[in-house]
Amino acid sequence: MTAYDGDGAYGEYDGNGEYDGYEGYDKNGGNGEAVENDRDVGDDGGRGSHGPPERPGTEGHDRHDGRGKGAGARIPLPRAPVEDGGRALPEVAPAALEHHVLTSLLGAWALAACSAQEAAAVEEHLGECDACADEALRLREAVTLLQRPESLDLDPALRTRVLDGCLERRPPRIPVPDWAAPYDAETARLDALLQDFGDAEWHAPVRLRWYEEDGAASRRTTVAGVIAHLLSVDGTVASALGLDDPLGDVAAPTRAPAARTEAYWRASHYPPTRAVRAPWREQSHGIVRTVAFTGDAGGMPVSYGDFELPLRDAMLDRAFECWVHAEDIADAVDYPYAPPSARHLNRMIDLAARLLPGALAARRRAGRAAPGDRPHLVTAGEPGRSLRLEIEGSGGGEWLIPLDSPGAVGSADHEVAHIALDGVEFCRLAAGHVPPAEAAAGQVGDREAIRDVLFAAACLSRM
Repeated sequence: MTAYDGDGAYGEYDGNGEYDGYEGYDKNGGNGEAVENDRDVGDDGGRGSHGPPERPGTEGHDRHDGRGKGAGARIPLPRAPVEDGGRALPEVAPAALEHHVLTSLLGAWALAACSAQEAAAVEEHLGECDACADEALRLREAVTLLQRPESLDLDPALRTRVLDGCLERRPPRIPVPDWAAPYDAETARLDALLQDFGDAEWHAPVRLRWYEEDGAASRRTTVAGVIAHLLSVDGTVASALGLDDPLGDVAAPTRAPAARTEAYWRASHYPPTRAVRAPWREQSHGIVRTVAFTGDAGGMPVSYGDFELPLRDAMLDRAFECWVHAEDIADAVDYPYAPPSARHLNRMIDLAARLLPGALAARRRAGRAAPGDRPHLVTAGEPGRSLRLEIEGSGGGEWLIPLDSPGAVGSADHEVAHIALDGVEFCRLAAGHVPPAEAAAGQVGDREAIRDVLFAAACLSRM
């Protein structure tokens, strides 16, 4: 059988380490002429067509018995199972390696860096040599200290890090105003949730919940109905920007969000289907593109029927409602859904805190204030009685809420009560998803003022 002896020579291998045949190279790396059975192998750029060049460091080895002079057996290198010419290469028996060679391989074996033949030889030797077995155990333990154990599960934050890295390296072509970023982010997150929904998910039942007149209210719909609701109410912002209103002429007499939604449901032959996703997403893209090019600082008024907000606050309001209803949809299909980023959540909480004084005044006008709560006369712009609203966790911060008049200024010197709430819990309270009496709040100070603020927060919600 023709085989390669490791030094550039090929010959007939007799199974005893002896070769009889030809040499393709001299031991100094020069080209030789190789002839086997009178067949000229030839010279191909410094080596025969069947023979690789001689490896460095082999000059001291005899080319006929595979052994160096006084150096013992060499470590076999990984070999291809079949030579270029189609001839099988001989296997080197693991036992052929001497003790000092196997000892030198222990470090590579511990790091799993040995070839299959070397690993087999080392493992066979470890069963016979106690000294090497002890050393191998110490080396393997040392390797485990160098390696950090890692879970096979993907890091939940991997997707966010990848997206953040992409955005840092390739900024969006359209610079979105800072105050419109939460709406852009929340509509994109909701659209990602919807993209794989089938018919069953689109028709899954959803109950919209809100709070009005000191009582909980709700309305039953479907996932498609929720998207139709977002489409119709976002239309108030779209029409303020000069874009097409999805309700068309139907929207003219009814501007309140609930009335707009009911009108859209009736006009779309309720219940809506998955076809509502495309116009909703097209409208959200149109709103973001338009605010990016208007050059307006967000002061343009947006009418909600019985009240209005500046554009920057209307965009935050729509981002907040998009997140709340995305959670409603995720609950309906039993899918996890994370809160907004801390920076966006903080802005949503700030909007609710700024709206609280007006909600308190509306409750007093409607006769729903706490019985013992009597507002003090405060000149607009002057400090008055205040409640400290402390929001903990993601998006947290502190706000001083004036209690006596929307025009008054919150003042730490006039603080009469203190409420502490988790950020997500406060947002669910403001969305009407948590009853005021059940809000897990730390409370200190004027009980009637605290109760009135919690109820006013819940009354910020609407369908």
